[in-house]
Amino acid sequence: MADNDSSKVAIGLSPRLFHSVPAELGFRGKTLQYLEQSMAHCVMRAGGIVVMIPTIEQANAIDRRQVATQDYVSLLDGLVLQGGADIDPSLYGEPPSEQLGTTDPVRDRFELALLRGFAAAGKPVLGVCRGMQLINVAYGGTLYQDLADATPVHRRLELYDEHSHEVRLVANGWLHSLYEGVESGRINSIHHQGVNVLGKDLVIEALAPDGVVEAIRHTQSSFVVGVQWHPEFHDSRSTGLLPTEPLIKAFLNAALVRRAAGPAR
Repeated sequence: MADNDSSKVAIGLSPRLFHSVPAELGFRGKTLQYLEQSMAHCVMRAGGIVVMIPTIEQANAIDRRQVATQDYVSLLDGLVLQGGADIDPSLYGEPPSEQLGTTDPVRDRFELALLRGFAAAGKPVLGVCRGMQLINVAYGGTLYQDLADATPVHRRLELYDEHSHEVRLVANGWLHSLYEGVESGRINSIHHQGVNVLGKDLVIEALAPDGVVEAIRHTQSSFVVGVQWHPEFHDSRSTGLLPTEPLIKAFLNAALVRRAAGPAR
């Protein structure tokens, strides 16, 4: 993107929520909303301006009559849904399994509203890890609540973002063309959940060697894309991984094109 003010699209990033703050941090009885800096820096390096979107809880003193999801949609040019807690399986019609990790229904509800709002306005959405899973659930798909029993290669806690595996880009797909015909690469892998039943109008853009879905795209939207890996962690420490720039620049360019088109009608 050109280095001038007209190219600086404003991108909203969804935060993680810290409901039970350790006393030593000095926030007794409070909830923290926070961003790990890597994704913000990743978007900023590519020419975007980053804004954290504070989650609004139903019982909060600020309710949806005062700050609506549509306010964020109107002000911002795109949305990044980040990683974090497991998604509440009741959203895709399943009871929780014993392997289910920590969930955050407050975040689930708010991010689903954001996703639907941005998508309806034709503004680009990029889902990362949990964010990709949320896209699948939003369009009626389901998740594996835990991949470890079937395929243990997707998370190694002792390595965290230094754990990686191969990924195959689907031939002639959007992601395949974005990476100029690259057929496969290597990505980091930090997740224990994954796409099971694919949501409506979603297509698979990349697969792990064991068949786990690694990227999806909504075919009826201008840009609603999810990747299971963390492109923001593909940095100088991780030589040999799939480059981050093509994906992030495509996302920001979609935001710029959408903004130039004017308000949705």
